[in-house]
Amino acid sequence: MSALYSAGPVAALRRIAFLLERGREDSYKVKAFRSATATLLPLSAADLAAHVANGTLTTLPGIGASTAKVIVQAVQGEMPDRLADLEEKYAAPMVAGGRDLLALVRGDLHSHSDWSDGGSPIEEMAMTAMELGREYLVLTDHSPRLTIAHGLSAERLTRQLDVVDAVNAHLGSSGFRLLRGIEVDILDNGALDQTDTMLAQLEVRVASVHSKLAMDADAMTRRMVAAVRNPFTNVLGHCTGRLVTGNRGTRPQSRFDARAVFEACAEEGVAVEINSRPERRDPPTRLLELARDIGCVFSIDSDAHAPGQLDFLAYGCERAEQAGIDPERIVTTWPVDRLLAWAAARLPGSAAANK
Repeated sequence: MSALYSAGPVAALRRIAFLLERGREDSYKVKAFRSATATLLPLSAADLAAHVANGTLTTLPGIGASTAKVIVQAVQGEMPDRLADLEEKYAAPMVAGGRDLLALVRGDLHSHSDWSDGGSPIEEMAMTAMELGREYLVLTDHSPRLTIAHGLSAERLTRQLDVVDAVNAHLGSSGFRLLRGIEVDILDNGALDQTDTMLAQLEVRVASVHSKLAMDADAMTRRMVAAVRNPFTNVLGHCTGRLVTGNRGTRPQSRFDARAVFEACAEEGVAVEINSRPERRDPPTRLLELARDIGCVFSIDSDAHAPGQLDFLAYGCERAEQAGIDPERIVTTWPVDRLLAWAAARLPGSAAANK
C-alpha cells in the first residue's frame, strides 16, 4: 500500500521536477513535469476532480501518461510512485562537508530564468529559493552579447525589472527578496556588456568572461582586471571558465595572472565567486586558496539555470570550508541590507565612492 500524501498534485509535480534538476537529469525529463504543473495551476479543484474521475487528464495540454499517474495518485492522497523513487535517489545531502557553512548562507547572487538560458519562470526560481530557506536571490540573466543564451537587451532587461518588482509585491512580507541583477559579459577589452545607465538600475552585478576563453594570458589579465576595476562590478563570476565534467564536455581553464586579478578584487572589494556548479568547480583549489591568502571576499553562488539547481550551494560550501575561508568573508552569509550596501558602495555618486 502506498504511503499517504497530502500536499496535492501541484506540489508533487514541482517536487519531482526539483529532484530531477537537483540530480542533474536531462532537461527533457524535467520539462514534462514543469509543463504539467503549468497546466494544473489554472484548473479549479472541481475541474481537476472531474478529469481524474473521467480518466481524461491526458486530453489536457502538457499532461502525458506518466504525469497523469502522478496527479491521480496525489489527488487520491497516495504518495506518487515516481516521487517516492526520486526522494530515495536524490533527496539525500549532496556532499558530506560544508553543512555548518551552508546553514549560515542567506542568499545566492547568481541565477538564471527562462528570460535567457534558464529553464523556468522567474517566479518559480524565487519561490524555490524561498522554500530552500534563502532570504534573497539575485536574478542574473545574461547580457545582450551572449546571443546563444538569449541575452537581454536594455529594453528586455527593463521589462524584466518590472516582473521582479511584481514578484516582490506578490511575496509581500514573506521575508524573502528577489534582487535585480545581471550576469554581464566581460568584453574583449574589459568593458561590460551593458550601458552604465542600465547597470545603475540594478542591485547586484556579476561580471563573467564567456568568449575567447583561450586568449593570450597577458591580454586576458588586462581584460579581467579592467572589468574588476569597473565600479559597477560586484562579483567576478566563474573566473577560469573551465569545465571539468558534464554533458557539455570538458574545457581547460583560461590563462591569466591570477595574483594580479585577485589583488585587484581585494583592492576594489569585488567578490571572487565560488561557482557551485559541479561541472565548473571554479576557481580551482589552488586559485581559491590564493584568493583567500590575498584577502579577497567571496560569493558562494549556485549559477542555477533551474529551480532544483539552487540547491547546488552545498557544493560551494564544502569547497569553501575545505579551503578554510572565514564565513565573514563570504558575502552571501551577510544580511540583505549589508549585502546591498556593499554592492552599492562603489557606484558612481555613492558616498563611499566619493571618499
